[in-house]
Amino acid sequence: MIDPESGLDGVRDVGIRAGTVAAVSETRLTGARVLDVGGQVVAPGFIDLHSHGQQIPEQRFQALDGVTTALELEAGAGPVRTAYARAAAEGRPLNYGYSSSWALARMRVLAGYEPTGAVNEVITQLGNEAWQQSATPAQVVRILGLIEEDLSEGALGIGILIGYAPLIEPSEYLQVAGLAAGAGVPTYTHTRELVENNPDTPVDGAEELVRAAGETGAHMHYCHLNSTSTYHVDRVLSLVERVQREGSAVTTEAYPYGTAMTAIGAAFLAPEHLPRRGLTPSSIRYLPTMEWVQDEARLTELRRSDPGGLAFIRYLDDDDPAQFGHVERALSFPGAAVASDGLPFHWPGEAPDPHTWPVPPGTLGHPRSVGTFSRFLRLARDRGLMSLPEAVARLTLAPAKVLESSCPAMRAKGRVQPGSDADLTVFDPERVSDRATYTDPLVASTGITHVMVGGALVVRDGEVVPDALPGKPLFGGKEPA
Repeated sequence: MIDPESGLDGVRDVGIRAGTVAAVSETRLTGARVLDVGGQVVAPGFIDLHSHGQQIPEQRFQALDGVTTALELEAGAGPVRTAYARAAAEGRPLNYGYSSSWALARMRVLAGYEPTGAVNEVITQLGNEAWQQSATPAQVVRILGLIEEDLSEGALGIGILIGYAPLIEPSEYLQVAGLAAGAGVPTYTHTRELVENNPDTPVDGAEELVRAAGETGAHMHYCHLNSTSTYHVDRVLSLVERVQREGSAVTTEAYPYGTAMTAIGAAFLAPEHLPRRGLTPSSIRYLPTMEWVQDEARLTELRRSDPGGLAFIRYLDDDDPAQFGHVERALSFPGAAVASDGLPFHWPGEAPDPHTWPVPPGTLGHPRSVGTFSRFLRLARDRGLMSLPEAVARLTLAPAKVLESSCPAMRAKGRVQPGSDADLTVFDPERVSDRATYTDPLVASTGITHVMVGGALVVRDGEVVPDALPGKPLFGGKEPA
């Protein structure tokens, strides 16, 4: 058993009662049901801070990857009360929760878009240029008001997709950070471009994030630092390390892949902007047809006809040690969490009933939606990135600590201790591995034996338990003074 908080790494029996860890014992425990997992690791359930794939099928694949809590924090949802209500009505295999979406608030104020609470609608609207424009002071007040309303209804902080609206006034970002600081909640930022990639950016994305932390006192969480920094990871990590040492609340996350995925209509994928990162249209693969985009004309056509369509972006070569080294350093940064940035699946026809299992043949996605956590454990083992207990901490305690000051329920997750939630992942440390690839993305991980959410098995003997929907909502809320 591994408990990252106490440092326990040894053979123990774990007793569970009513969804809670009741005992951790060096002597044999008895119970009404017994799982014999000798020779394997019992760890806290893995926590994903950055999961856009929030429907039942996506969560089942994440369960097969050891995840017990999957949160939509970078893009967020809105209104959050509607998003929570929809998830509760449908049921979820995993624990879930949402931040307030700054992007959706802007879409409502600047583009007249009325959100439905569907957790993937931010992605479908990313290519709408209307929400990306600078806002007047009065419009900023309305945007902040919508976010405040979400926070009052339990949002887990504020998701800020400023990288998709890269020309807005820096003062608006500071005001959003100030709102978060006053509410005592984190922000989760997809940063603007770095000055190395775009000398004309209004402000360097990394500098903007750390400045907001210093000026407002807000907890600024740096989303997928690997994909926004690419070849400049070392410079960005050095900056983060310095401000952390000075006392700023800045945390980071990364995912273990060199190829990203987002809506093809994203501002930074406009043909004229691709050279900033050394990209060409052929660096992009359009998910619905799995075609590599041949030229600028085809890219322009796809951005016009399907701006919300998902696409791979080949930033770094996973098989090139020098290039993938940037990803490994982002993953190995002290205290960094591992987060998937997993995305909704693309269905070959009409979306099936969400309870259907297995998913229809031909369903597509990014392998990080399916294999992030087992891939990280494999890399830690095979490449010697870190010890097994430290790797487990990056999947459990590190993400829990990002949230626990503003979400008291998170203090019972990321640990295996008496009184903690019985969210547990059992895996074989020698066999755990990802199997999903860019061309065959929905192949479940191997070596994950059992996964338990609130004491209920959602994966047993490596297989999904189809009728298990024990996931519970996580809400934000400040502790009483």
